Amino acid sequence: MDLSNNRIVSLFGIEYPIIQAGMIWASGWRLASAVSNAGGLGLLGAGSMYPDVLIHHIRKCKEATDKPFGVNVPLLYPDIEKLMQIIIEEGVKIVFTSAGNPKTWTAVLKEKGITVVHVVSSSKFAQKAEAAGCDAVVAEGFEAGGHNGREETTSFVLVPAVASAVKIPVIAAGGIATGRQIFAAMVLGAEGVQVGTRFVASEEASSHPDFKKAVINTAEGDTMLSMKKLVPVRLMKNKFFQEIFEAEQRGASDEELKTLLGRARAKKGMFEGDLQEGELEIGQVSALVKDILPAKEIIRNLWRGFEDAVRTPFNYQ
Repeated sequence: MDLSNNRIVSLFGIEYPIIQAGMIWASGWRLASAVSNAGGLGLLGAGSMYPDVLIHHIRKCKEATDKPFGVNVPLLYPDIEKLMQIIIEEGVKIVFTSAGNPKTWTAVLKEKGITVVHVVSSSKFAQKAEAAGCDAVVAEGFEAGGHNGREETTSFVLVPAVASAVKIPVIAAGGIATGRQIFAAMVLGAEGVQVGTRFVASEEASSHPDFKKAVINTAEGDTMLSMKKLVPVRLMKNKFFQEIFEAEQRGASDEELKTLLGRARAKKGMFEGDLQEGELEIGQVSALVKDILPAKEIIRNLWRGFEDAVRTPFNYQ
């Protein structure tokens, strides 16, 4: 397929309009560099990295690839100033921001020649990101794993709404793990996709092997949005999820929920492999992911599936 007019490919200087999401406890330098080397855009997930750890991963990523890569930064991160300074000093050229106001950092980053993309959950927030000077937006639907928008708008509604609301290019996210889903996103107005869950189940992801196995064994309904009183997050159902669910059902206070959550709960689950007591963030599309593959093979399968869909859109099998 001719991608010469695709603004996402041009914006990042990549071969395929496929971005690997910057997921906490999964997106280290091995995954990001592997995705970039395969023609996509790899992102380091700074949300689970202390400043010195981020420096290490940026430098290792530079050693492992000469292709473009970026860093995903949740703007609610407590040491956000340190992270942004590191990104600037280390010469990172692409930053994806989320969970905060894009006006806070976009101008600062763009003054340094950095391409900035912001993750949004509504067309209203997309317009704010465009007004702040962002180069593109990620329209992340309700299906996505991890932290999610309160609007609970699915990708099938959100992507065309955002594409109609802004002039900058739109990247679709949430519920995408196959080439046919990429095709659907493009038909709805996206020019690229951001893929998370599919890359959790990759050989290079830093997620615990037991978590990866759990991901490929999920079915529809095995994830649910939780912790709406705090920050909504989509979780795989387990003992910890059930405790949170029951607490929310009985009207637990914010303080009680924070006590249940505790510290390092996501690290315990996704990185250390405690599948009962840990917080397991994953998207609904895990129900379609059935194997753990190298990132290069995932990229190849995604694009091959996309091209098949372009040629034969009504022949699913």
